[in-house]
Amino acid sequence: MAQDPNSERLTGVVTNFDEPKGLGEITLDDAPAVFPFHCVSIADGTRNIATGAAVSFLPLLKLGRREAADIRPV
Repeated sequence: MAQDPNSERLTGVVTNFDEPKGLGEITLDDAPAVFPFHCVSIADGTRNIATGAAVSFLPLLKLGRREAADIRPV
């Protein structure tokens, strides 16, 4: 996974999280962009996060698509 060296933490809301699959999506606060994520990207190690949670995260580029990493509640 490559982090853009110029990227800063973004903020958004968890709009979807499928606990059995460990897959979710974050929608940005100020734009319609969606960042998918896997539960291992949740910074506290719980591998679970509530839908509707406000979060900050680092945007990554993985296999040519955007993903969220280092997800932290705000």
